[in-house]
Amino acid sequence: MSALQIVAVVVCLGVTAVAVALFAKTINRFLATFRLGQPEFRGDDKGARTRTLFREFLGHTRMSRLPVVAAAHWFTMISFGILFFTLVNAFGQLFEPSFELPVIGHFFLYEWITDFFAFAGFISILVLMAIRQRQHPRSAPGEDGRRSRFFGSTFWQAYYVELTILGVTICIGLLRALEWTLARETGTGYDTALHFPLTGWIGNFFTGLSVGTIENLIVVIAAIKILISFAWMITIALQPTMGVAWHRFLAFFNIFFKRHADGRTSLAELQPIKVDGKPLDFENVDELDEDAALGVGKVEDFTWKGLLDFTTCTECGRCQSQCPAWNTDKPLSPKLLVMTLRDHAHAKAPWLLASEEVRAGGIETADGFSDETKAAVATEQLVGETGYDIRNPLGAYNPHGPDAVIDEDVLWSCTTCGACVEQCPVDIEHVDAIVDMRRYKNLIESAFPAELNGLFKNLEKNSNPWGLAPRLRMDWAKDLPFEVKQVGQDVEDLDEVDYLFWVGCAGAYEDRAKKTTRAVAELLHTAGVSFAVLGDGEACTGDSARRAGNEFLFQMLAQQNVETLNEVGATKIVVTCAHCFNTIKNEYPQLGGQYEVLHHTQLLNRLVREKRLTPVARPGESAQTGAASTGAKVTYHDPCYLGRHNQVYAPPRELLQILPGVEYAEMERSKEKSFCCGAGGARMWMEEKLGTRINTNRTEEALATGADRIAIGCPFCKVMLSDGLNAAIQDGKATDEVEVVDVAQMLLAAVRRGDGGNGDAEAEQPEPQPDPEPAPVA
Repeated sequence: MSALQIVAVVVCLGVTAVAVALFAKTINRFLATFRLGQPEFRGDDKGARTRTLFREFLGHTRMSRLPVVAAAHWFTMISFGILFFTLVNAFGQLFEPSFELPVIGHFFLYEWITDFFAFAGFISILVLMAIRQRQHPRSAPGEDGRRSRFFGSTFWQAYYVELTILGVTICIGLLRALEWTLARETGTGYDTALHFPLTGWIGNFFTGLSVGTIENLIVVIAAIKILISFAWMITIALQPTMGVAWHRFLAFFNIFFKRHADGRTSLAELQPIKVDGKPLDFENVDELDEDAALGVGKVEDFTWKGLLDFTTCTECGRCQSQCPAWNTDKPLSPKLLVMTLRDHAHAKAPWLLASEEVRAGGIETADGFSDETKAAVATEQLVGETGYDIRNPLGAYNPHGPDAVIDEDVLWSCTTCGACVEQCPVDIEHVDAIVDMRRYKNLIESAFPAELNGLFKNLEKNSNPWGLAPRLRMDWAKDLPFEVKQVGQDVEDLDEVDYLFWVGCAGAYEDRAKKTTRAVAELLHTAGVSFAVLGDGEACTGDSARRAGNEFLFQMLAQQNVETLNEVGATKIVVTCAHCFNTIKNEYPQLGGQYEVLHHTQLLNRLVREKRLTPVARPGESAQTGAASTGAKVTYHDPCYLGRHNQVYAPPRELLQILPGVEYAEMERSKEKSFCCGAGGARMWMEEKLGTRINTNRTEEALATGADRIAIGCPFCKVMLSDGLNAAIQDGKATDEVEVVDVAQMLLAAVRRGDGGNGDAEAEQPEPQPDPEPAPVA
């Protein structure tokens, strides 16, 4: 061996040993940190979980929202695994420049794959680097470029990872080229396109060099490749919060342990409060240990999966780019929230893992802890007031204190729309984390926005958000030309009818939503579908209470409803509210309520397909349309709890597109990328005091399509977009001809013939009474 080889071997082996030791130590630290979290079982159906992992990994199904990024990332990711053999080969080349791997060394398929992925990895990382620069905050709109999905990301880490990949692929290309040149100079016969299909031509630049020089170059470049690779390993071992690098290892586990083994996103139902890994029994809540956590008040109150979630974050910002709160200049960024929880958890972990003796002495006197650890331990609250400036949202996130880690405005800005979860390529469960922190603020600290006081009191007293008397729940049915049957009065058992029609609080009390309720009832009657309602036997499903963090109130309402539904023998339920739909369908099974639940657009679409309802009227032909929605051009707003949370996209669109003479226009942000109306997560009952209004943002997008009807499928959306439309009319951005209507209203107008048919739902609506409830805030 030459002196050059000896130096290269000593340095490379020494760096490798240090890197492997540090890497192993950090892995052990990860495992210890995750064990600090609360228990949670995620080991069911390992076969399905394995299939989900391979589907998401090899198919890049979670990355496909950005096709160019997905393709570039796929090649970069695959290259990382396949080109590992070139690293092994590089170690051999330190000792013998002509070294080749046993068995597969010059197998042409292996060499083709190596050449292809070396080039693919090189080109792909350049593409990703270009995208990061093109979308850099410095050239993005918004305060300090906050519209960039990379706003707030740790750029030096991203740059380091990108340059590492670029350097490794360049080294591989050069090594392959030098191997070709050496083969030509030594006459081995391998210097052909069969063995070097893409890199042989680069070797022409080295022809004319002596064999010794070529061999020295191979040793040098092999050493550089090894040092780049293991310097990267040392760096990430010393930076356990470097998600942009660690996700390539942790993402496999995070995907495997996602909530649903079949691969569904972690949306729809919220998880119940768990104590020691088991759902809390609210009937025995008084027997709980006084130290039991109801929600999350400290970072160690998160489950181990939550801590794994935070550590896996890649800082790609897809969640941030889709978040309605962030896009309307509020402090909540799902990405910044997760990054902060990650940094705080890993800063606090050494203290939590320390012995009782060390902790008994106090953090002030403890030696061997970093300043970040001491600051994280000394921080008083996980969520509280940080004193941030709204113009500087980064100030709302302080992983190392000294006061609160996350500002309370961050927590209460969330609409729980699920855009963050749906967009995340590594299946982080943001909404669960936010609601768990809300639960602690609500149940333990009684610290929540003042507006929610009225909501909670109304739900407790009268089982509806407006606090109106239950006897008024049937007012919507007055003067209908047919009888609306009530369970217990007109029918004793739901076996006598096809469906239970769950009217919902908004459908019973809110004037705008009553029109939808009447329209659905008329359509079902016209189609010959028998149904009954619970009348004053209904109570609020508890959706807003649960998402506001008041799990006790949700449990009270939900148990009451489940008991009622089971008593009357409910099996098939149709609902008009997306929030009721989600709660009854996905959350009531947690309490023993198993039902077939249909959204009204699903049932109505089925009835149209079965020819039991036939749209015949063209725009302007219906004699009793009034506000019954026969506009010539319509767009559709996806309710978050119908679309993203439950994947119901097609039925409402099919209904609108089948209407005679109606032109359908899709908004740019639609289906899984739909923008929230702003009402979810109990935000319906809270004022928007920060940034701009979410409903205004969405309404302006709808108006930009040129539609004169904005169709919806949820009463919350109807309230929010109606208020947004009224604001646009006042500002001169829209005319009085534009209306916000439910899909059912449009269908009713199209089903009724020009001669008047059996009357009109809206024409027969009784005179509105003075509205006793506070108007929902837009």
